[in-house]
Amino acid sequence: MTFCRTLANFMLTGTLALASSVHAAGITVHDARNRDVTVADFARTVSIGGAITEILYALGLESRLVGVDTTSLYPAAALHDKPNVGYMRQISAEGVLGLNPTLILAIQGSGPRETMDILETAKVPLVLVPESFSEEGLIEKIKLVGHAMGVDARAECLSAAVGADLKQLRALRAKVAKPVRVMFVMSLQNGRAMVAGHKTAADEIIQLAGAANAVDDYDGYKVIGDEAIVAAKPEFVLSIERGKDSLQADAVYAHPGFALTPVAANKSFITMDGLYLLGFGPRTAAAARDLSVKLYPALADGDAFASALSAANCRQ
Repeated sequence: MTFCRTLANFMLTGTLALASSVHAAGITVHDARNRDVTVADFARTVSIGGAITEILYALGLESRLVGVDTTSLYPAAALHDKPNVGYMRQISAEGVLGLNPTLILAIQGSGPRETMDILETAKVPLVLVPESFSEEGLIEKIKLVGHAMGVDARAECLSAAVGADLKQLRALRAKVAKPVRVMFVMSLQNGRAMVAGHKTAADEIIQLAGAANAVDDYDGYKVIGDEAIVAAKPEFVLSIERGKDSLQADAVYAHPGFALTPVAANKSFITMDGLYLLGFGPRTAAAARDLSVKLYPALADGDAFASALSAANCRQ
């Protein structure tokens, strides 16, 4: 018995020593720049990107956050409790580094370039988190953030819950017989619509909801005229809530281009919270489900979607 206890203690001591050496050596993260970044300390983390912040809270890591950006709208406690380093595309290097971070997690596309260059040359590990608008990209985002923070098991838990939600969404989407045509409109500028093409979060969420993007001839965002709107034949217009800058339904219906489409005839305008709809964070499957039942009200009858995310405890 004494020998067994001695052996057990030896094995435990060896395991702890190995864990300590791994921590001392740091965690290696392969980020969106195709670089390996070594993270040795994640006790003071700055999060740039609403989806990253949402993932960190879902993993129970808010105590490690010392700063967030203005897109970190969920949960509301993030911007309420943490210092704000500004909009993700207009970050100040001084604002970030002034918080004495030991790790910076920034979503791909953060900027401006000058700021990112300064942050890269600072002695603080900068992990650029890939932004891929797909189911696979969402799962990988969760796993990468969890790995960078040293909580791979929690990240696996969260990934499994999100994966289960996406599976339910696929089953709901399979019930759509004929996809409707949806045009995502970011804004109306001098009477011209800024709309989303392929390779955008809007394009992917439309497809996840079981619909078709009415714009199929270019990538990214583009301002289009009335003729292009009519030719696209949208059946719905989708937009995001942006406070006083939100696109209004009446403005869409009165627009010369949309007035000649089913959008105006059927009063089919949908608006949703921006981070929820386009953030590609843990709640994306639920957002796509909510959009789907707005597009196809009949799907709400007998819809058994029950988010595995709400039932999962991945915070410890």
